[in-house]
Amino acid sequence: MNFFKKDKKTALEAMDLAQFIAFGPVVFQVARVLRNKGILSVIEERGSAGITLEEIVDRVHVSRYGVRVLLESALGIGLVVENEGSYVLTRTGYFILHDPLTKVNMDFVHDVCYKGLFDLDKSIETGKPEGLKTLGNWSTVYEGLSQLPAHIQKSWFAFDHFFSDNAFPAVLKNVYRDGIKNILDIGGNTGKWAIASVNYAPDIHVTIMDLPGQLDMARKKIEELGLSDRVSFYSTNILDESLPFPKGFDAVWMSQFLDCFSEGEIVSILKRCAASVNEEGYILILEAFWDTQRFDTAAFCLQQTSIYFTAIANGNSQMYDSRVFKQCIEDAELEIVEQVDGIGLSHSLLKCRKKR
Repeated sequence: MNFFKKDKKTALEAMDLAQFIAFGPVVFQVARVLRNKGILSVIEERGSAGITLEEIVDRVHVSRYGVRVLLESALGIGLVVENEGSYVLTRTGYFILHDPLTKVNMDFVHDVCYKGLFDLDKSIETGKPEGLKTLGNWSTVYEGLSQLPAHIQKSWFAFDHFFSDNAFPAVLKNVYRDGIKNILDIGGNTGKWAIASVNYAPDIHVTIMDLPGQLDMARKKIEELGLSDRVSFYSTNILDESLPFPKGFDAVWMSQFLDCFSEGEIVSILKRCAASVNEEGYILILEAFWDTQRFDTAAFCLQQTSIYFTAIANGNSQMYDSRVFKQCIEDAELEIVEQVDGIGLSHSLLKCRKKR
């Protein structure tokens, strides 16, 4: 993907985009309310014939004024078109209604990020997640995941799992092709990778290492599935460098994990990972890098997700440019022996080992 592009917009096009950005919060909330109130669905049901304002009001039980101002905003956004008093859904409106990625992103931004983004400027100044206070009193969002209100927790995990769920089936064969049997899963969250691994082959054992709250969620799921004899748990705070990692593994696995840390923290974690594996062991990293994406929209989504890390998650990490990330691997005295891009929706697998 070529990111070194010239600005080809005309002055008028650039000004139009600038106004769209200036009203971005309005655009977002109007689209969300139109979706959640069922207004877009009612319009879609009538197809190309369209539906009048009065008919919509009768169907959705929203005041005439409320429907009118939302629809007039939607005209400017491009969610609907109006022909002789009847409204018809556009292709963009269709994607707001039906595209799974759009739904996951919109719910995540609203439930997890929206209020906290107000303090983005402070986070940039301090290097701390100043917006996190809108969710709870923690140093990072990860400490509070198990305590989030149910609807916010649902949106967070739906966002997190949407991408990994697509990547895991595609990457399992690659990970376990070299005889890996005993693997340390760092940042295992709800145990999805561990479950996928032990179901992939009968002789694989996974140790999940994470914060206590996340381990409790994973342990409950593992027990429900009757997999407790195949999965172990190791509780730690990975940011505390005085706490040792367990040792003797064929490989360390980290999926969508290292993007939760600053460059210096990544180097520290990778060095400790190297001490956890056998001499011929691998450090396996599954990440989404914005510069390796096939499509501009995918890169855009990752670049904007970085701002969640800045304002909400921890204040100092991001969805990385692979060039920055690879420098961390070099600084940790590891080498990349294989890189596989295009896994699932957006991921790359970096297979690393200690430098020879």
